[in-house]
Amino acid sequence: MAAKTGVYPVYENQFQVDTSGTGTASLKNIADMESFSVAFDNGVEEWKPFDHAGWTRRLMTAKSVTISVSGKRNVSDPGNDYMAGLAFKNGRDAEADFQWTFPDGTKVMFKQAVVNIKELGAGDSTAVGPLAFDIMSNGKPLVTPAA
Repeated sequence: MAAKTGVYPVYENQFQVDTSGTGTASLKNIADMESFSVAFDNGVEEWKPFDHAGWTRRLMTAKSVTISVSGKRNVSDPGNDYMAGLAFKNGRDAEADFQWTFPDGTKVMFKQAVVNIKELGAGDSTAVGPLAFDIMSNGKPLVTPAA
């Protein structure tokens, strides 16, 4: 498959979760997700050496990623059910392998990502029940460039 180039609609990004807890062989799409945002939290060390005449030097020394996803609760979709099932879990039980697939085919696998369920089924009586969550990196993700 040739890599896509140019601009693209955001919906071409896809998210998968390992619903078996055993590895990437059981990756399932998460149905009915509508929007997402990505926040990078970077740790930057700064210093001002004499030989740079007061100018600051910097080195990025830490990094984390949080992906916030929101959409609708879709009962009986394996990916959606799995995410909703993490709402009352704690500790290591609130972790999952999560993959972000970019439109060009690049894949970013977050092993044992912390899943923070933020919204589940609540709202106005005439609204469709929501499902919203944060995926928080838990160590360095595996980035596989598009083929």
